[in-house]
Formats: sequence, structure tokens, C-alpha cells
Amino acid sequence: MKKLVVLTGAGISAESGLKTFRDSNGLWEGHDVMEVASPIGWNNNPELVLDFYNQRRKQALNANPNLGHTILKELETNYDVSIITQNVDNLHEKAGSTNVTHLHGQLFQSRSTANEDLIYDMDDWKLDLGDKCELGAQLRPNIVWFGEAVPMMDVAIEITKAADILLIVGTSMQVYPAAGLIDFAATNIPKYIVDPNKPPTRNLPNVIFIEEKATSGMPKIKAELLKGLN
Repeated sequence: MKKLVVLTGAGISAESGLKTFRDSNGLWEGHDVMEVASPIGWNNNPELVLDFYNQRRKQALNANPNLGHTILKELETNYDVSIITQNVDNLHEKAGSTNVTHLHGQLFQSRSTANEDLIYDMDDWKLDLGDKCELGAQLRPNIVWFGEAVPMMDVAIEITKAADILLIVGTSMQVYPAAGLIDFAATNIPKYIVDPNKPPTRNLPNVIFIEEKATSGMPKIKAELLKGLN
């Protein structure tokens, strides 16, 4: 099987009703992102940050995968599919995708403030002040905040280097370091980009644009990829 590497961003989750990044006015659900998605914000008001992510989890529990997500699952029948997502929701997993790398952390996980390697799956949507890890330290969302390192970036680079086909869905290609992943794909492989707003690609070769949302663009991608197998 050929290796299909997929980079997904906020656009694919937005069609399921989730806002996974700030709006054009710089606010995220009414908050400055630095208040709720930075170490400074956490230190200033951890209760606000915990409540913010509690509300995101409640919203995500009721969100369902859309056609963009389900087509990526369906492509596993014919391709070795590896998804690298900038999104923290679990919609790819809900759709049944089996190989998902989360660059920016996972909404339904918490982690220790004393040891970042202590990560816990969450069965519920609530994480409160006083919820502690086995070391007795406060738990925080397992989200990569602004100003923090992206620990899965090296893994994502190696996955991208091995791609036979690169597919980018629902991302502006302007949030780094994730936007730089396209530069690690082999120059001679096809690179499909599905997004209604044509993102910059620095004149890279073999780039095919489908200027549509995921739910309308992904059926075309599926048809193209399956045609390529004949």
C-alpha cells in the first residue's frame, strides 16, 4: 500500500461545529487566546483556564465526525493512512481512523504540572482545581499552549518524510511549526490541499489545490486517489 499522510487543521473540525482556533477578531470563545492558551494565562488564572477547556470538552462530546473525517477512514481500505492533526478534538478517532498523531495535544487528556510525561485519559468533561496527579501536583489540560514546545513535531516530520502522497485539509498553513511539515515531503510526490482559502505553499512543486471545504472537497480527493490505483 502507498503511504498517504494527511495534515488536518481547524477547517475540518469547524464543519462539525467546533471552533479549534481563534476567530478573525483574535478572540477564542470570547477570550484572548493568551488568557486561556498560554503558560502565563494558566499561572494568572488556572480556574478560568480549566473552565474554558471544560466547556470545550462538553461541546466536543456532542460533536460528530463529518464527511471529511469519514472519508479519511474509508481511505484506509486502499492506503496506509497516517493523520497528523493540529486539532485537539477526537473527531478523527470517532470516525474510526486508526493512526492519528496530535501535534497540539488532546482535549480528553490531562497531564501533571510536575511531570509532563504523566498523562491521563479523561472519561469525563470536568477537570477542576484540586484534581491532582500521583505526585500530588495539579492536573492541567494536555494541550500545547502558545510559547510551549511541540513534542510530537519530530514524530510528525518522520511520518511526512515517508509519504507517497501528502494531503492537507482545512488549514491556513500559517501556524508554525505545523505549516513547515510540507517542506519535509519529497519534492516529487503529489501534494493535495483542500481548503476554501488557497494557503501559501512557497511555489512548491506538484501541488494540487481544491478550493473547497472538507465536506465538498474530500469526495473529489477520494475519487482522484482511488482512480490512481487503477
